[in-house]
Amino acid sequence: MAGRILVGTSSWADPGFVKEWYPPKMAARERLPWYAQRFEYVELNSSFYAVPDRTTVHKWVEETPDGFVFDVKAHRLLSRHSAPVESLPPELRDEAETTGRGRVTLTPELETALAQRLVEETAPLAEAGKLGGYLVQLTPAFGPGRHELEELDGLIAALKPRRVAVELRHRGWLRDKRRETTLRWFADHDVVFVSVDAPPGDHFSIMPSDLDAVTSDGLAYLRLHGRNTDGYLKGKTVAERFGWRYEDDELDQIAERAKAMAEHAGEVHVAFNNNRGDDAPTAAQRFRALLDQAPAGEEQLRL
Repeated sequence: MAGRILVGTSSWADPGFVKEWYPPKMAARERLPWYAQRFEYVELNSSFYAVPDRTTVHKWVEETPDGFVFDVKAHRLLSRHSAPVESLPPELRDEAETTGRGRVTLTPELETALAQRLVEETAPLAEAGKLGGYLVQLTPAFGPGRHELEELDGLIAALKPRRVAVELRHRGWLRDKRRETTLRWFADHDVVFVSVDAPPGDHFSIMPSDLDAVTSDGLAYLRLHGRNTDGYLKGKTVAERFGWRYEDDELDQIAERAKAMAEHAGEVHVAFNNNRGDDAPTAAQRFRALLDQAPAGEEQLRL
């Protein structure tokens, strides 16, 4: 039997959603429940910038129905992005080493402490059966030659036994013979390889869209970044980088990819990250309809 396909967006509080998708003047506290009437799944984006507070996480649990699933983005420091010391939990700031520009230096000790804090604060999701996994969205600067995937072993261990998905952002990991080595590391560590729908091009920061790898039996992952090559490479804002309105034939292609992945994984998460205006939720709703997943009364829900 094919695995379950969950469809959602890479945030529920994106400014474009607030401006163009949610009903006008909807209170912030009403957005997640409204979103959860239309989707069964979402990526938590705010955790990339700061570890969420457990009390807030409890509220998210209460505001969503049984069976709703969150994938939690790991803190930007854990995914090797630049991070200011103010982004760390207060109790971790004093001991943190920083560069001359005030950016935090990631040490093994800090990595473990920060990962454990993320697990602790998001525990209500796990306890309620609503935690899909942790998403480590690596910086494009984490590339082969300068780095090895084994550098992530400590992070993976700190986040286990929860599921961990890693999105590579440097194409070099999948070039030629290195592809086999890369996918073997994912499979050996039971880490979910994040496949993508990305713009055409062979720039090192554009991952190929022709690889739908399932490296963990429990979960496969597909993130959709739009297909605007010029915007992806040169855009200064999220809207410029990921602006793309998927056509129905493109969604048909993605549906076939997701169904094929579901033949090899218990669950497939499809996250629309084309975050310009209402592009993502609109495409995600159309995609659910293609999969015959539109909830009862979908047309009324859109009003």
